[in-house]
Amino acid sequence: MASQKKIYLTTSAVSLLILSFFLLNRDSSFFVCPADYESAIDSLRLVNSEKPVFKYGMLVNGREVKEGLVKRNQLFDDLLEGSFVTTEVSKQLSLLPRKVFDFKRVVSSKKYTLISENDSLKTAVALVYEPSPVEYVIFHLKDTLLVESCEREVKTEQKTVAGTITSSLYETIDALNISHELTNKFVDVFGWQVDFQHLQKGDRFKLIFEEHSVDSIPFGVGRILGIYFEHAGHSYYAFPFDQGNGVDYFDEEGNSLRKALLKYPIEFTRISSRYSLSRFHPVVKVFRAHLGTDFAAATGTPIRTVGDGTVLEAQYTANNGNYVKIRHNGTYTTGYLHMSKIAAGVVAGTHVRQGQTIGYVGSTGLATGPHLCYRFWRNGVQVDALRVELPPSKPMERKNWKQFDEVMALTTLKLQAIPFENGSPIIAAQ
Repeated sequence: MASQKKIYLTTSAVSLLILSFFLLNRDSSFFVCPADYESAIDSLRLVNSEKPVFKYGMLVNGREVKEGLVKRNQLFDDLLEGSFVTTEVSKQLSLLPRKVFDFKRVVSSKKYTLISENDSLKTAVALVYEPSPVEYVIFHLKDTLLVESCEREVKTEQKTVAGTITSSLYETIDALNISHELTNKFVDVFGWQVDFQHLQKGDRFKLIFEEHSVDSIPFGVGRILGIYFEHAGHSYYAFPFDQGNGVDYFDEEGNSLRKALLKYPIEFTRISSRYSLSRFHPVVKVFRAHLGTDFAAATGTPIRTVGDGTVLEAQYTANNGNYVKIRHNGTYTTGYLHMSKIAAGVVAGTHVRQGQTIGYVGSTGLATGPHLCYRFWRNGVQVDALRVELPPSKPMERKNWKQFDEVMALTTLKLQAIPFENGSPIIAAQ
């Protein structure tokens, strides 16, 4: 009996040691990570690692750490649910000036982390809200309120990519695992020189661009530093240069590639219906002129003004739904129809800047599904927004040609060094 009892105790001790090892190892590997900003899902863990574990500069050993993404319609107070906050700290939060933190900035899909004591009350130690991969705000809640606005170090690297079009630019860059942000910037540079809705099989491109990352995790694209594009047997170059009013893009002859207005009022996406003088209307079931260009996009997609201007109208009508009309100058006016909502602050008389969000895609008014109907007037007459001829921006000034030649020569060498073979995805032609 004594021998059997000894064997039983020994086996139990070994099992306990093995179980403890895996539990401790799980906790430490989960919390000791190279980057605090990661794809977060709702989780709650008690940190029991024997080694000191820090998050956002705070020791979390023996504390509960809850991570998650802000849900739709969730308020700041909702993020503290399940933890105890003293009356004094709650009062300080309610009196917090907007210049320190605007609680309306708490939006869905952003990451938050709640750190609490492992006591009976689950006393809140800190709440961290991350409005972007770079920024995070720490609310220290233990004894008295202290708010810290912090930024992570951003690393910027030059990247290159090359590809051959076999279906569409969108799908090609997507297959290359390049962000849609880069696609949009590429299209904006050549928007008036190339019809990106009708690229041909075999068209090719090379890009040099800046990629931003935090803790080795990419999160955004900076400037495009050079483009080579072959389309329909023609070669196009884009070289960045600042003549004193910000970076613009020029071809090899020093002509500006930018026009007074952007070509697309939303970030690059498919066009569901082009400009037509006779179109079968899906709602009223008759053929009639359709003087706009329709862009299919998901409800809530931001709509941007194609140029600086003054808002003439921002209202709702039965046919147009929520819409905005903008006068850019004495020649050009644009309209944006069927919005789910108009952006805050956009009212008649407001001055808007090129690229500013003025509303969001919807299906209000006479529409069967979410899309933007984009309208374009030249001298008071509606014309096809994608075919109108616009005057170019200022070309390269004579005094800048020597410096521009140096930029162009160096960029051309870099572009020539990028091979097509390693950047050409295999995509079935449509």
